[in-house]
Amino acid sequence: MRPLATIILAAGQGTRMKSGMHKVLHPVAGRPMLLHLLASVETLKPQKKILVVGAGRDQVEAAVSGHDVQIVVQDRQLGTGHAVQQAEATFNGFVGDVLILYGDVPLVRAETMRMMLERLHGDGTPVAVVLGFRPDDPGAYGRIVANAHGAIEKMVEYKDASEPERAITLCNSGLMAIRQEDLFTLLARIENDNAAGEYYLPDIVMLALHDGRQSAVVETESWEVSGVNSRIELAKVEAEWQRRRRIEAMRDGATLIAPQTVFFSHDTVIGKDVVIEPNVVFGPGVIVEDNVTIHAFSHLAGAHVKSRAEIGPYTRLRPGADIGQGAKVGNFVEMKKAVLGAGAKVNHLSYIGDANVGPGANIGAGTITCNYDGYFKYRTEIGAGAFIGSNSALVAPVNIGDGAIVAAGSVITHDIGSDDLALARGRQEAKPGWAAKFRTVMNAKKKAK
Repeated sequence: MRPLATIILAAGQGTRMKSGMHKVLHPVAGRPMLLHLLASVETLKPQKKILVVGAGRDQVEAAVSGHDVQIVVQDRQLGTGHAVQQAEATFNGFVGDVLILYGDVPLVRAETMRMMLERLHGDGTPVAVVLGFRPDDPGAYGRIVANAHGAIEKMVEYKDASEPERAITLCNSGLMAIRQEDLFTLLARIENDNAAGEYYLPDIVMLALHDGRQSAVVETESWEVSGVNSRIELAKVEAEWQRRRRIEAMRDGATLIAPQTVFFSHDTVIGKDVVIEPNVVFGPGVIVEDNVTIHAFSHLAGAHVKSRAEIGPYTRLRPGADIGQGAKVGNFVEMKKAVLGAGAKVNHLSYIGDANVGPGANIGAGTITCNYDGYFKYRTEIGAGAFIGSNSALVAPVNIGDGAIVAAGSVITHDIGSDDLALARGRQEAKPGWAAKFRTVMNAKKKAK
């Protein structure tokens, strides 16, 4: 393989998104579309990664910080060919291949990019390789006329196509592989005498053909080159990404009871023999080890769930939740920045935040760690085998020793030693017959009115 450069076009205004956020930054599976594409690009180890920006450039530049991307600006949107031309100055001294991609086409796989580059150096050494696809509804896509060997005979934008050309099902995704030494020479020759008055990138294929040099088309599935120009199209891309990820999870050994109701993030890690019940959502940063059960209506983000643990139903694990082997987090429990030791249980109706819970500890229903005083956060330490009675409030910072017991309904504000019992609640007092006398007096007052 020759040295590689990538040019990603992201200068469009994205007005159909009706958003203050740049179009390419809208997320799919919890990650901006542009970063999905960059992740695939980076597996090819290109020498140059160039991003063409325009409106909303500050947002885009901030999003790619740390990705070693060169930014160039297209001040006026005069078409895709004009956009690529803006990158020419960055190629001084570079000789190699160029992949042209789109920031709002996020699902293109690295394997497909490699296929394009391999074809560029395959039979006939085409000038350019265009990625084609056959959608169910070709709509307004540009069309590709090619022979049986994939050699391109004509490329035409929909606005400029004849009726017979519009009947062709092979469409142009816009993605292209080309040698650097051909790209900018051909771009300098394109004109804008078309229905939109724009400089079209595909015109370089026809210019090369006029010179007697042919280009080739390779095909991929339509889902992979689905572009996003509206919220509706964003939802379709999200749905396709989720569909494929669910299949991958099941092929890798997870059971999804109702697959269509489970939503993964771009970096979700799921082990073998994991059972995921309906209506479970994974935010970014979740690792689930083998033999875990996640019951219905649970939401996990930034959490690590170790083997044989049981989560839910109706559990929320927030960033920093670390659930030990065989531990149980039950219904209506929320955990954040908290470690739950092996075999420990928080079965219901509790909030455990900024805490360490030792192995084998049992947290009773309605228990909360009071970790915030309105200004600062504090930690709660609960020892191995400790038992926290129901409806207890643990006011951090506080340490509860191994094997200690906290009586139900206690408000704990001081440390508790190992194997100690702590009671911190009002004393119960009984007054025989008081309730009946109270009712008699109050009913008499009510009648007097």
